[in-house]
Amino acid sequence: MPTDKRVVVYGASGYTGRLICEYLREYNIPFLAAGRDYGRLQSVVGAVPGIDTVEHEIVEVEHSKEALVEAFRGADVVLNTVGPFARWGHAVVEACLEIGAHYTDTNGEQNWMIDVEQSYGSEFAAQKLVLTPGLAQMYTIGEIAANICLETPGLDTLDIEVFWKGHPTVASTNTILTNAAFSKAYYLEQNEYVEWPAEDGVYQVVVPGQHELGLALPWGGTSHPVWFKNDPRVANARALGGVINRPLMLGVPVMVSGALEQMEGKSEAEKYQIIDAVSTSIRSEVPPRENPRINTSLDSVYASGPLGRVHCLIHGNCNYKQTALLNAYGAAHLLKAPPRAVGFTSSCQAFGHRELLGVLRAFGLVLDPIVTAHH
Repeated sequence: MPTDKRVVVYGASGYTGRLICEYLREYNIPFLAAGRDYGRLQSVVGAVPGIDTVEHEIVEVEHSKEALVEAFRGADVVLNTVGPFARWGHAVVEACLEIGAHYTDTNGEQNWMIDVEQSYGSEFAAQKLVLTPGLAQMYTIGEIAANICLETPGLDTLDIEVFWKGHPTVASTNTILTNAAFSKAYYLEQNEYVEWPAEDGVYQVVVPGQHELGLALPWGGTSHPVWFKNDPRVANARALGGVINRPLMLGVPVMVSGALEQMEGKSEAEKYQIIDAVSTSIRSEVPPRENPRINTSLDSVYASGPLGRVHCLIHGNCNYKQTALLNAYGAAHLLKAPPRAVGFTSSCQAFGHRELLGVLRAFGLVLDPIVTAHH
């Protein structure tokens, strides 16, 4: 029987999924909370403050296209948080196509984004549906800052930095290892993908607002080169990301190289077993709820062209809350009005970069951008 809930949160018992449910409640949007474990779903969603003030339903569903189609039919928007997405995302995207639902996810996997664009972009466009992977703080805020810079004509090169204070979840750690094991990381140079040198390791970078140098990684390449490859204004885009925690950043390449050594010569299934085991051994517990005094974020974009330069800096807090709010707002927009773009499209292209910034400001999650221009 089709659901009467127009929005689905898939993976609602996870760290980000629960936060999305919280913001859907604040928007007063009825939703279907779906996942593989009914008891866990009931426990997590039931603990959302004020959850009894919004209509919601909980459903346990097997992770297969057929089961997802049966559970989600009737919905207009599916917000997917079940990653790594290159491993688990195809069934969800294909289910959305079959039922005619918009799709967003919170991925940080460049290879997944390139794959879904090629595999599903034209079909979503034909149905006038949004296919927006990578709707997340680590990518969308930098994209907002880049688009603010690009409001100045004549700029074609983006140098992007993303930093936050906090700890990756188990799913985020799993994604880091999956990226390392199965994909390459690319930046954009003259509208072509160029592979990041694998041997370069951690990069030392200047972090605006502090005297100490920061440490950053290509972080799988990020979504920015993918989004801006389709933007006629942009020819070059490089993005680096990092946690504002030096020991943790120094430990990431060590963790990755150790896992890759274990995977050498193993089958794909065995590699995934190693990834799951290493991810759980490093962070088996759910991170504590974010504290805005501690969990800050910083997105910095330098945009340049032959005769101009603009710098945009956005300070924020609680990056997982930012991710959740962005997805809830995306759903709210899609329930009320057509998106600005369909098919494979970024959140800024679909919903407007100034609108997304305004929502984050309204909920106290970012400051006004600091913009400096030189011409």
